[in-house]
Amino acid sequence: MADEAASRRSGLGRILDGLYLGAGWAAGFFLIVIFFLMMGLSAGREIGFNIPAGDEFTAWCMAAMAFLGLAHTFKSGDMIRVGLLTERLTGKTKRRVEIFALVTALGFSGYFTWHAIQFTYYSWLTNDMAQGVVPVKLWIPQLGYCGGLALLTIAILDELIHVLGGNLPRYEKEPPKTAEEVVE
Repeated sequence: MADEAASRRSGLGRILDGLYLGAGWAAGFFLIVIFFLMMGLSAGREIGFNIPAGDEFTAWCMAAMAFLGLAHTFKSGDMIRVGLLTERLTGKTKRRVEIFALVTALGFSGYFTWHAIQFTYYSWLTNDMAQGVVPVKLWIPQLGYCGGLALLTIAILDELIHVLGGNLPRYEKEPPKTAEEVVE
């Protein structure tokens, strides 16, 4: 069913789906970078090798990973949301609650996105630098934060337009039919 919905998406929809997936892959990449940085920092202590600003780079990768993964997580239906409530509803009530939840999510994510972009722009404008061992322009690691929030906001808007068009939300998964599916 998900494949049918994906094949019916317009050109813009396929581009957006590609962006969400690409951001998910980028989040996975940052997870791998965190792993290698943490292993390098841990092993480095034992052999007397230090990664300059390793803790800072790890923290920046952690923020990028968390925020870049949001849109893909939302669109794939794995994000914690109001599903416990909406699963118990049916018909027009469920549709109204779903739309209310999407509008509320869009408002919050839009608000945070706006301020994240303003924050990053201010860092760029003032040439704000990291205070650690390695001088890094702070707007560079902040791009993952504001870019991930912007993609989440776009994903929520994309889904809201889809639901307002009379469709079921794409992030809803079919309920499990067997005990094994429940465990998965």
